[in-house]
Amino acid sequence: VQLQASGGGLVQAGESLRVSCASSALNFMRHIMGWFRQAPGKEREFVASITWTGGNTYYADSVKGRFTISRDNRKSIVYLQMDSLKPEDTAVYYCAAEQDRGTWPTFAARDFDYWGQGTLVTVSS
Repeated sequence: VQLQASGGGLVQAGESLRVSCASSALNFMRHIMGWFRQAPGKEREFVASITWTGGNTYYADSVKGRFTISRDNRKSIVYLQMDSLKPEDTAVYYCAAEQDRGTWPTFAARDFDYWGQGTLVTVSS
C-alpha cells in the first residue's frame, strides 16, 4: 500500500493551498482517510478525517472552519483544502488510511493503518 502526498509549498499568511494524497494498492473505498501534521519540535497531531462515503468529516478545533477534507473515490485521492492559512499551520502534512471498522469519529494516530511520506507546508507571516 502506498500513500503519496503532494501539493505542499510556501505561501503567505491568509492564502490558500490544497494538498492531495493518492493511494495505490488500497481498497480505497473501505478506508477512512485522514490528515495529520507535525510541526518542527512538536508531536504529530490530528487535522481532519473523512468516512469512505465522504458523508462525514471531523476536524481538529484548530482548523475547523478553515480547512476542508474531501475525497474522490473514483481516483482514490483525498484532498485537504486549506484556507486562511496561519504561520502556526506550518508543518509536514501526512495522509493516513484506516480500514473502516465501524467507529466514528476517527482521530487517533494509532487507529490508522497506513501512512504517506508527508508534504511540507510553510506559511510565512
